[in-house]
Amino acid sequence: MDRGFSTLLGEAKRLLPEAIELRRRIHRRPELGLELPLTRAAVLESLAGLPLELETSLKTSGVVATLHGKGRGRTILLRADMDALPLEENTGLDFASERKGVMHACGHDAHIAMLAAAARLLAARREEFSGSVKLLFQPGEEGFGGARILIGEGLLEHEPRPEGAFAIHVDPTLPPGCVATRPGPIMASGDLLSIDLTGKGGHASMPHHAVDPIPVACEIVLALQSLVTRRADAFDPVVVSITRVQAGSTDNVIPATAHLLGTIRTVSERARRSVHEGVRRVVLGVAAAHEVEAKIQLIDGYPVTVNHEGFARFAQQVASELAGSGSVIEMKTPIMGAEDFSYILQGVPGAMVFLGVRPQAREPAPLHSNRMVLDENALATGIALHAAMALRFLEHGIDRNP
Repeated sequence: MDRGFSTLLGEAKRLLPEAIELRRRIHRRPELGLELPLTRAAVLESLAGLPLELETSLKTSGVVATLHGKGRGRTILLRADMDALPLEENTGLDFASERKGVMHACGHDAHIAMLAAAARLLAARREEFSGSVKLLFQPGEEGFGGARILIGEGLLEHEPRPEGAFAIHVDPTLPPGCVATRPGPIMASGDLLSIDLTGKGGHASMPHHAVDPIPVACEIVLALQSLVTRRADAFDPVVVSITRVQAGSTDNVIPATAHLLGTIRTVSERARRSVHEGVRRVVLGVAAAHEVEAKIQLIDGYPVTVNHEGFARFAQQVASELAGSGSVIEMKTPIMGAEDFSYILQGVPGAMVFLGVRPQAREPAPLHSNRMVLDENALATGIALHAAMALRFLEHGIDRNP
């Protein structure tokens, strides 16, 4: 069916300048959340002239572009997220963000560029395959649940219904062009923890006339770390991070209230439910011991991102054929960050992989750093991998992968 993966990679390299130009255009003008009019316009412009059926989300700036082959067959979904982060960029790039306090620090600009270029590769081959490819350009991954909103709009139900799903996420700490993934959990759930403590204010010189919530807050932070290390299974990891502590207004006043904010991350639903119960028990118990009132909010965020075992192995095989077996890494453990691609994988078997884009000329900075840069040449591997995954899936599925 296809002309060979080496040819595919060569064609992806020829498309690379165009992909880089799109990536830089989006990087200069990043947007947050679910409404990304400039980003969507750039996507639609990049797809103009291709034989695609376009659907736009009514609730977000999401775009679904469907490419049909020569006849009926399987359908695969390829996804790229589009939104940026609220960070002040500090890269020194000549195409750095022009918007104060907003930056593409998670590589979503690169994800868009790779998928848009892959659309061109696949469109050129549409007479060579049967079935359909759905190209999803999705907003709102950074905490807004864009994937879940689009699923609610019928993403996984509209014909042709996808039978497999695939996504690439760049990683600036991995060697350029390498592909890393694993079957089973690959990213954690991410839940919000908010604690409000109410005591009784007073003069700092007379704490016995007050009920000070600050030492109670401190004790809760330490007790939560003990909960993780003493009650959670070390082989089913849990991370509880308190990231904000707020209390008080001046040096000589004991405040009446204190506030704690943080996240809970797990890689199984069993551990997730168990740690939620443990957090409630610890917070209420410590507060009661000091006669402080505690109110807890535990808000479920993204679920665990779970790669379908067969699809993950399929992705590893395709990546090995495309980039060479030495370029494929099996991750030993999941990453404790969270992803809303998890919602798609709950409804469709599929997998996410990480593409190495470590820069060559400077010290790498991790995702979500305001210093994050990437090796744009590595995007050619991602472009070709999107196309290779689609072509191989449409021809063989994952069970008959040669």
